[in-house]
Amino acid sequence: MLNRYQIESCQRSFHQAYSHFIHQTPLWKLPGQALGVACDQIWLKLEHLQTGGSFKARGMLNRLLSQPIPPSGVIVASGGNAGIATAAAARALGVRCEVFVPENSTPAKRAKLAALGAQVMVTGAAYADALQACLARQQQTGALLTHAYDQPEVLVGAGTLALEIEEQGGLPDSVLVSVGGGGLIGGVASWFEQRSRVVALEPELAPTLFQARAAGQPVDVLVSGVAADSLGAKRIGELGWQATQAHVRDALLLTDEAIRAAQLWLWKELKLAVEPAAALPLAALHSGRYVPRADEKVCLIICGANVDPASLN
Repeated sequence: MLNRYQIESCQRSFHQAYSHFIHQTPLWKLPGQALGVACDQIWLKLEHLQTGGSFKARGMLNRLLSQPIPPSGVIVASGGNAGIATAAAARALGVRCEVFVPENSTPAKRAKLAALGAQVMVTGAAYADALQACLARQQQTGALLTHAYDQPEVLVGAGTLALEIEEQGGLPDSVLVSVGGGGLIGGVASWFEQRSRVVALEPELAPTLFQARAAGQPVDVLVSGVAADSLGAKRIGELGWQATQAHVRDALLLTDEAIRAAQLWLWKELKLAVEPAAALPLAALHSGRYVPRADEKVCLIICGANVDPASLN
């Protein structure tokens, strides 16, 4: 099980040597009424402004720093964001990077990968297919494998985001977190533990954590829908599962319609261009799936910005 000391240690290394790469992203504090919600305050953690356009940069860099990188470089399978973050970290460290993406990854994310100098392989219909191809390739080349969400270093890196929230604003009453493979919520929950209420949010069409809870263990699920390029893991990761079992009580499902409406609201009202995965926290509030108390301070993690701007029109 991850602990807060590991997260603190990771954050110190970022501050001391990699502050040019891992940024302290803004925390906006707004009255609930500004977002159409009847609560005291809503905090927006604008992690979509992180290097590579998502929270993934924290975990991917931490993984690459965890051990020597062979001449064959690093390799990762990703719907897009973990690959972008790995490619950006690899470029910063001057090493090769190979990224396997599925056919449902967006052209915008593939273009960003190519611009970062990664070798991009489009393989299979979904993330799970790209992962299998990636694992086979890693056995051939011996490259350092970076998993998109299920390695300790990846969750520890993601946990630094939660540490930052507390440094910037103190403890929120609740933190709303999007869930795909479980790397983000695993890191966030490991930091906050029981000190804040951490709420897991998933699309109805990609319910990896929800179905794992129903089965009592991680299980494979069919994934599709508007956020599948980011939240398209077919099974919750073992580390994320352990962290959520220990620290997360609530797991809520959201419709694609609610997610898309929240994404467009963030653009039209706040001029925040984010991908669907980043809109789940606001969707939970606007749809009424999560109803805060009147005196509650609610933190929404805005986790990614790798979106085609044309899709926001």
